[in-house]
Amino acid sequence: MAPQPWPLATLWITLARESDGVFYTHAGPEIGVAASKTFTTQLVSLYLLGLALGRQQGTLSEARGKKLAQDLLQMPRLMEGVLEQEENIAELAREFATKRDFLFLGRGLSFPIALEGALKLKELSYIHAEGYAGGEMKHGPIALIDQQMPVVILAPRSRVHDKIVSNLEEIKARDGIIIAVGTEGDETLKQHAQHVLYVPDVPDLLQPLVLVLPLQLLAYHIAVRRGCDVDQPRNLAKSVTVE
Repeated sequence: MAPQPWPLATLWITLARESDGVFYTHAGPEIGVAASKTFTTQLVSLYLLGLALGRQQGTLSEARGKKLAQDLLQMPRLMEGVLEQEENIAELAREFATKRDFLFLGRGLSFPIALEGALKLKELSYIHAEGYAGGEMKHGPIALIDQQMPVVILAPRSRVHDKIVSNLEEIKARDGIIIAVGTEGDETLKQHAQHVLYVPDVPDLLQPLVLVLPLQLLAYHIAVRRGCDVDQPRNLAKSVTVE
């Protein structure tokens, strides 16, 4: 007999009972199959877990821990500011909804967010999208760049900013279409990218929280333009099959 999918609510209860400890994200119900707010709450939960472990291990001072916690408390207001750019992102979606392939690039903490951006785009709009570390661009993805290939590149101010700008220059030299996501006030990006979206200047450890929002919105609006069901994408289900 084929294994039957378990409703997620049942799975969560089972996991909680079988685990030695449970760390709930308190995200609330996630309507869409391609989860977005749960991704954000997981980032926050891991941030808080890191603070707790740092204090417990004695590697994080009380003063530093309080500063990091205060930084986190500012994020809802700053994230709302990013969401106010939705109209601009919807315009970008109008331009790029007919593309067949996308490349997402990031370095450091931005790399996993590039992967998330590519995942959301392929799940919601059925466009082929790949996420890569910026340092790996010359080892394959650079061969794909041409006038038909949009490249979404995450370039916030960080210790690897100069290196990601170098990626921008290489993509521009090959006539790639560039959508850059960077820190407010960074005029360097406009010298290389045809389109620039800005996020607030936040501490490095919290950059993923603001960087992911434009990517999720872009995937959403492209999917809407293509007539896709953003809540229930094809071939995806909110269930887990166990064997």
